[in-house]
Amino acid sequence: MKKLLLTLSAFTLLSLGTQAQTNKIKIETEYGNIVLSLYDNTPQHRDNMMKLVKEHFFDSTLFHRVIPQFVIQGGDPTSKTAQPGQPLGEGDLGYKIPAEINDSDFHQRGALGMARDNNPDKASSASQFYIVTGRVYTADELTAMENRKGSQLPSSHKQAYETIGGTPQLDGGYTVFGIVEEGMDVVNKISQEPRNNMDRPDKDIRMLKVYMKEEKPLTKKELKELKKKNKK
Repeated sequence: MKKLLLTLSAFTLLSLGTQAQTNKIKIETEYGNIVLSLYDNTPQHRDNMMKLVKEHFFDSTLFHRVIPQFVIQGGDPTSKTAQPGQPLGEGDLGYKIPAEINDSDFHQRGALGMARDNNPDKASSASQFYIVTGRVYTADELTAMENRKGSQLPSSHKQAYETIGGTPQLDGGYTVFGIVEEGMDVVNKISQEPRNNMDRPDKDIRMLKVYMKEEKPLTKKELKELKKKNKK
């Protein structure tokens, strides 16, 4: 999705419980914090994300694309110094991650996925990721979607889409490699921000600091400096 052509409770717990969740990332924003659990059954995406986080690559990048009832997207390296209104979404790191699309990880509400361009192998961007907000779907809508795709959704996925919601139209097209464990309310706030016709928020929504959860959080001084930078 470079330009992507709650109760999270029971379903989040189901997702967390079916695979090891040993690596967690915290994103600090002015709206609050988001904690992401990375799936261990998508090791190339997990390891790439952890590498970038440990290098503090994401610090000061923007959530540059927000679409209510769909996703919020960030990780464009050019967003760190972007001017107001500048088109974003094409920045990258010069390599792709092989697709790790599977039948168990799906685009339920809160899912963490990796954006991509239109390459035929569905390989992911090195740095641009999205978090699903989505919406609730009716059984009839899901059936119609299955008929268009020519494939069936697992019953557990249908149940999730009919209750907590998500973006089922993205299943099979993008790698899902984690899920929001805490801070879905923050994701919702970000998704509702006013935006321009390119879906870039009218105000910069910056990732103040992104780190492995066991690392130290942002200090008051660091937070003050980054907020000052965010207002420029």
